Amino acid sequence: MKLRVGISPCPNDTFAFHAILERRIDMRGFELDVELVDVQQLNDGLFGGRYDISKASFHAALLLSDRFVVLASGAALGFGVGPLLVAAGPGTQPSPQSRVLCPGKTTTATLLYHCLHPHQGTISQAVFTDIGPALLRGDADLGVLIHEGRLTYQRDGLTLVEDLGTSFEQLADAPVPLGGILADRALPDGVATEFASLLRDSIAYGWVNRDEALVTIRRHAQEMDESVIWPYVELYVNDHTVDLGPEGARALAVLERTGRAAGLVAGDLPPLAVIG
Repeated sequence: MKLRVGISPCPNDTFAFHAILERRIDMRGFELDVELVDVQQLNDGLFGGRYDISKASFHAALLLSDRFVVLASGAALGFGVGPLLVAAGPGTQPSPQSRVLCPGKTTTATLLYHCLHPHQGTISQAVFTDIGPALLRGDADLGVLIHEGRLTYQRDGLTLVEDLGTSFEQLADAPVPLGGILADRALPDGVATEFASLLRDSIAYGWVNRDEALVTIRRHAQEMDESVIWPYVELYVNDHTVDLGPEGARALAVLERTGRAAGLVAGDLPPLAVIG
């Protein structure tokens, strides 16, 4: 079966999909047209009907719950993995006058900032790689970092203001759910479950063949230093990536309640469904 698939170029996704991209495992009859683009572009592509299956922010997943389901494999979720609020220097705190850069309107990072700091600042969006440099130039007061930026902000001369993921975890008593793999509800029966199983095979292959997977990761990564790449992969590719499980499902439910309470998710949208 031919499927249009979207993933991000971030190390956790290229690691998880390495064996699929390089056809190192039994593809279970799937023929995949895979596109690698920034997470906000993936979100936009799902809204526009560009993908059958794609990585997406869980914020976008909540807004698309009537059209897509979440696969039980492939998620980025856990404790200590959430977005960071940073500034170019010490002493900066969110205020109504703050100029805040976030990595995309429908990213989970933006949702968390809205929920944790309502009405605190004017929010603009930028590609995640541009946020740190913009802060250092003085173009914004605060920025929300995701992906590799979470591990390199100190090296890049930025100061931590708040770990938004940890703040969510403390409020919710649940791991922070960042993004997952969505599948179109219109796909034939069994396709989403079979793809979730294929992705588990790919993740298992990656752990056994790390050197081989590293070649694929480096082909697409923003940060090429192996001392950053592997800690990143080990942080974001965890047990919840193999299977969301009950704790992952609970975390999604908490994020959904938080988004609805903040008025950022319409009340008439159905709850997220997890398959596979």
